[in-house]
Amino acid sequence: MLDAFITSFKLKNTYRVNSIIYSIKQLPLIKRILPESLYKNKVLKIIGNIISIIMELCSIFLGKFLYIFFCIFAFFPVYKLNTTYIFLHLFLFLSIVGGIMNTYMFNPTKDKYYAMIIMNMDAKKFTLSNYIYAMLKTFIGFMPFTVIFGLMSNIPLWICLIMPIFVVMIKMTFSAYILIDFNKTKIAKNENLLNKLTWVVITTLLLCAYGLPYIKITINPTIFIIYFIISLITGAISCQVISSFGKYKQIYKQLLTTENVYAVENAKSNQKIRENVSKQIKLDKNFTSNKHGFAYFHELFVKRHSQILTKAIKKQSLVIIAIFIVLSIVCLQNNEVAKTINSLLLVYLPYFVFVMYILNRGTTLTQAMFMNCDHSMLTYRIYRTPKVILGVFKERLKTLILINLVPAILLGGGLAFLLYISGGTTEQLNYLILFVSIIAMSIFFSVHYLVMYYLLQPYNVNTEIKSSTYQIVQGLTYFVCYFLIGKKLPTFHFGLVMIIFCVIYSLISLILAYKYAPKTFKIRV
Repeated sequence: MLDAFITSFKLKNTYRVNSIIYSIKQLPLIKRILPESLYKNKVLKIIGNIISIIMELCSIFLGKFLYIFFCIFAFFPVYKLNTTYIFLHLFLFLSIVGGIMNTYMFNPTKDKYYAMIIMNMDAKKFTLSNYIYAMLKTFIGFMPFTVIFGLMSNIPLWICLIMPIFVVMIKMTFSAYILIDFNKTKIAKNENLLNKLTWVVITTLLLCAYGLPYIKITINPTIFIIYFIISLITGAISCQVISSFGKYKQIYKQLLTTENVYAVENAKSNQKIRENVSKQIKLDKNFTSNKHGFAYFHELFVKRHSQILTKAIKKQSLVIIAIFIVLSIVCLQNNEVAKTINSLLLVYLPYFVFVMYILNRGTTLTQAMFMNCDHSMLTYRIYRTPKVILGVFKERLKTLILINLVPAILLGGGLAFLLYISGGTTEQLNYLILFVSIIAMSIFFSVHYLVMYYLLQPYNVNTEIKSSTYQIVQGLTYFVCYFLIGKKLPTFHFGLVMIIFCVIYSLISLILAYKYAPKTFKIRV
C-alpha cells in the first residue's frame, strides 16, 4: 500500500509541477524569454517542486486557519455570548456539514483518474493509502488552530486536542455510509453533485449553526463531548467498513468518467456554454434601435441577451429587498437586535466589499460578451481597430455599470435606512457615506472586470482561459475582498477611503484601457 501511495504522490506532483511551469510560461514578458523545452529544465523543475511543496503545506494549514478564523472566530462579536459555547457550537455543526460535502474519497479528481483509469493502479490500495494521507492532513492541519483559537475562546486544552479527531471521525462516518449505500443501490455518490435532499440537510445544519445562537441556543462542552463519543463509536465502525470494502474499482468506474473528472472544464467548454447561453438568447427580428454606430451595435446585443444580462440581477434585487424588510421588522420590534445591527453598521462596512464582489456580474457578463459577440467579431480586422474597440468598450462600460447599480442602490439605500431605524448615528454624514461607498464599490468592480477583460483577454477560440495573469488578478481580487471580512473600521473613515480609492482606480484603469486595449484585445492562441 505504501508503494501505491508513493507512485500516486509522484504522479500528482508531476502533474502539479507541469501545470505550474505552464502557468509561469503564460506570464507577460516571461513567456518570451522561456523556451518551449522548459519542461526539461532542471532549475525550473526545482522551482516547480518548491512551489508544489508550498501549495501542499497551504492545503494542510492555510485553509484550516481561514476556515476557523472566518467561519467561527470572526462571528464572536456578532453573537456576544459565551465564546466557549459559540466556538463549540459552530465547530460541531460546520464539521458535520464538512463531513457531508467533503469526504475526499468520492471526489473525482484528475490524479485518481490518471492513476486508476489510465495507469490501472490497484483501486483499493490507491484509495486507502491516499485516504489515510488525507485524514492525516486534516488532523495535522486542524490541530494547531483548534488549540490556538480554542484556548483564546477559553476552551480546555484537552477538548481543543480532541476536536481534530472529531472532524476525522465525522468524515469517516459519512464515507462509510456512502460505501454501505453503494452496496445496496450500486450507485456511486459524487460529492460534487449532491442531490436536493442533501442540500436541504446542509442548509438546515447551517441555519442551526448560525441561527440558533441568535435566539441564545448553543451547545455546551458536555454536549460536545457526547457528540465526540458518538463520533468515536461510528468512526471505529466506519474504519472497519472502509478497510474491508472490496468494490472500490466498481465505484471509481462510475465516478472517474471524463464527464465527472473534467466537469469544470466541460461546464466552461465552448459547446456547453453555447448550449446554455443559446437557450437564453432572444432572436426577435423586431428588435431595433434608434442609435447609431457602436451604440446601435451594442444595444442590439443587449436586447437579444437581456435575459443573460439581467436575470441574476433581478433575483439579487428581490433577495436584498426581502432581507431588508425582515431586518426592518425585527429592528422595530426588538430593541436589543436593533442596537446590535446599529453597532455593526457603524464598523462592519469592510464586510460589504466582499458582498459587492459576490453580487457583481462582471465575470459572467464579459464571458457572455466573448461567447456571443467577440468570439466571432475578433476574427474581422475592422473590429480590432482602436476606434471600434474603444467605441464598443465605452458602450459596454455604461451598460455594465447600470446593470450592477440596481442591486447596489438597493443595498446602499437599505443599509442607510436600516442604520436610521436601528438607532441612527450622531454623525449624519454616515448615511451618505454608507450609500455612496456601496455605489462606488459597484462601479469599481464593473470597471475592474471590464478593463481586466480588455487588457488581459483570457479566452482562446475554444473559450478556454489561457491567461495566467488574468487568473492571478482574479485570485488577488478575491483574496483582498475575502481578507476584509470581519475587519472592524469606522464606517465614515473606511467609506471615505473606499470612495476615493474607487474613483482613482477607475480613472487609472480607464486610461490604461484606452491606451493598451487596442493592442491586447485579441483572441488568445
